[in-house]
Amino acid sequence: MSPVHRTEQRTAPGDRALDSLTFTLDRTSPVPLYYQLAQQLEAAIEHGTLTPGNLLGNEVDLSVRLGLSRPTVRQAIQSLVDKGLLVRRRGVGTQVVHSKVRRPLELSSLYDDLESAGQAPTTRVLRNERIPAPPEAAAALALAEGAEVTVLERLRRTHGRPVAFLCNYLPAGLLELPTERLESTGLYHMMRSAGIVLHSARQSIGARSATAEEGALLDEKAGAALLTMRRTAYDVTGRPVEYGSHVYRASRYTFDFQLLVRT
Repeated sequence: MSPVHRTEQRTAPGDRALDSLTFTLDRTSPVPLYYQLAQQLEAAIEHGTLTPGNLLGNEVDLSVRLGLSRPTVRQAIQSLVDKGLLVRRRGVGTQVVHSKVRRPLELSSLYDDLESAGQAPTTRVLRNERIPAPPEAAAALALAEGAEVTVLERLRRTHGRPVAFLCNYLPAGLLELPTERLESTGLYHMMRSAGIVLHSARQSIGARSATAEEGALLDEKAGAALLTMRRTAYDVTGRPVEYGSHVYRASRYTFDFQLLVRT
């Protein structure tokens, strides 16, 4: 008796966005077919194979192309619509909206996290100057109020779409911060290159509504949900070297937590 093939590979010709994709579906697996398809589509979006604006066609076309039932395809698509990765457009079909940034909750640079995840980060520096330290930044950096600090304001994008507005304060003279380099790499990478070894950070995460100015920067409506993050980073000597106050689009960004059971 010839062996039974447990998996099959399906391509989805007919739409250029899907031409390069091959789906491996295991019909004998306990994992539902809709979930297998959804996971592979999500991976293609996360890795940039499917990009914002790409069309997947309608459910009937997809079910025929992939050899799956229409309810299976509908359930896979709906799960990604619910995650905000796809949108259904009447008369057009299913379209990729964007990939949502998932960031581990650890001491790392947003730029480095996005780059390692294949999210094609870019940065636009909106402000880079020395100013008297505002009270909150002075307290976080253990400086006298009014002491000179460098303030950086940057707009971070992935795949050309805004994801975060970053405001950072650093002690004046800590390191050179040329604007052109800030637009080509991450702040923490520049700190490491200058011999500053980060050791730990104190961080708080919250949420609030976008102001009109933030909405304009982040391509959101005023009042849209934003995630907030405040962080003070310390070097190996325990010296505070950076205070950041950041806002992220809740529609495109999440923090991932790993929780351990205390025994």
